[in-house]
Amino acid sequence: MKLGQRLTQLNDMIPTGYTHIWDCCCDHGLLGAALLSRQAAPTIHFVDIVPNLMQQLERKLERFYPLQNPPQWQVHCMDVAQISLSDYPETPLVIIAGVGGDLMIELVNSICHNNSELKIDFMLCPVHHQHELRQKLIELDCRLIDETLLEENRRFYEILYVSRHSKASSRDNDPSTLISPVGNKLWQVNTQQQLDIAQRYLDKMLRHYQKISMSNPQKAAQALQDYRMVRF
Repeated sequence: MKLGQRLTQLNDMIPTGYTHIWDCCCDHGLLGAALLSRQAAPTIHFVDIVPNLMQQLERKLERFYPLQNPPQWQVHCMDVAQISLSDYPETPLVIIAGVGGDLMIELVNSICHNNSELKIDFMLCPVHHQHELRQKLIELDCRLIDETLLEENRRFYEILYVSRHSKASSRDNDPSTLISPVGNKLWQVNTQQQLDIAQRYLDKMLRHYQKISMSNPQKAAQALQDYRMVRF
């Protein structure tokens, strides 16, 4: 199946060079299949907790990507929060897309704490609660590799490509790798189309937190302050 704009952008942002890529909450496995097709990594892991979805996916993978030795893909029917990366010494890439920010915060937090001695790269595309997710990434001392903003089917998506270093590694003091609570590169536009998308997205986020502030001013105050400081 042809990838939509969001999955295409995710695919384009994933470099070759990883040994293991984990496509989490993979649903029908479209992104992972695209990674398999272009041989983005020696092993692609498909992870989701829904048994019937994973059984269907495994049958499709067996049909279109017959297993080799060593296997180029693995299917894991399990809670994403419980994946263990300790058996894979190289830095893994963990992709989590298409779920809400609250769930994504829980998953990233659990993966980081369960694999605290490892360096882990994440490619994240939350459906909402982007500001809250960014706050959690800052708290976890993650560092920015890249980020982008896109619009698909009248919905806006932020894609965050970040790295969480192990406890033993030295802290990265490069200011360009700091994660902003509202994004930095998101607002660096080069075309009129990008400016239009960014302006409408910023307006949407301001309206969202202004609405929240009517019932919970304390909860919305920091987000409103952060988004009001955005400049193009």
